[in-house]
Amino acid sequence: MNQSKQTNETWVTEFFLLGLSDDPQTQLLLFVLFLAVYLSTILGNLLLTSLVVSDSQLHTPMYFFLCNLSLSDLCFSTTTVPQALIHMLSGTKLISFTGCAAQVLLFLFFGSTQCALLGVMSYDRYLAICDPMHYPLIMTWRVCGLLAIGCWSSGLVASLVDSTFILSLPYQGDNQIAHFFCESPAILVLASADTHKTELIIFFMGVVIIVTPMSLILVSYVCIIISIIKMKMASGRLKAFSTCGSHLTVVILFYGGAIINYMTPKSSQELGKMISVFYAVVNPMLNPLIYSLRNQDVKRAFRNAANRTPFCRT
Repeated sequence: MNQSKQTNETWVTEFFLLGLSDDPQTQLLLFVLFLAVYLSTILGNLLLTSLVVSDSQLHTPMYFFLCNLSLSDLCFSTTTVPQALIHMLSGTKLISFTGCAAQVLLFLFFGSTQCALLGVMSYDRYLAICDPMHYPLIMTWRVCGLLAIGCWSSGLVASLVDSTFILSLPYQGDNQIAHFFCESPAILVLASADTHKTELIIFFMGVVIIVTPMSLILVSYVCIIISIIKMKMASGRLKAFSTCGSHLTVVILFYGGAIINYMTPKSSQELGKMISVFYAVVNPMLNPLIYSLRNQDVKRAFRNAANRTPFCRT
């Protein structure tokens, strides 16, 4: 927690991002890796979205929410990675206060939206497996649309609350952020005032936007596992486990990093950066791979799309 600094210090108008390394060769290697991951993220999520849109058999609530998740993944990754690539390649690691503020807002917006979407997706799987008779009556397209709007709206509200408290703090003197992008915990340590109130707000919003959906997910999966165990047909159990296993894998990867960085006592800066690399850069690339590799419907849609493409025909 920072003590108030002298009032004659200059107000910060730009920040210097220390990045992941100062070594030129390491930065070049990181540039190649980040670029490969980012391109894979774009291609994977666009491909998954296009398959869902073009294949009528994938026009179901589950894949509707998956498209929303892919869109949030694309935006989430684009908020941080392109700027990091520019800094790695050019060596110039400055970002204006306004640019940093925009990055904080957008990163929290898309990240919070993902939290809500993963919670809604678990509820959708719960209804489909535990109450299949009433599923079409409950999960109508109108309900799906309202749930999606609710996810994006909750993400916007959470990001506005957090970023308002973070950016309203005075920043004077030190402008070096020990990170490769403007993430809230890394910025807070530079504030020239007591950050206790802001930290409490962030923790409270974390409870609302992280813990609440995670609790819904846990309860849903307890019910799902019980229902799967009771299934008589082995093929039904296998398909249910495959579908839910994909979603649960994504949940563990994303929520694990978010909880460590936003809802636990402050850890080392290096650990925080490594965790951020995983859930902010790598995870958006993994999501379409996880859903595609473990989902027979997506594999079938991909084969059909490939067969319709003249270049891919034998």
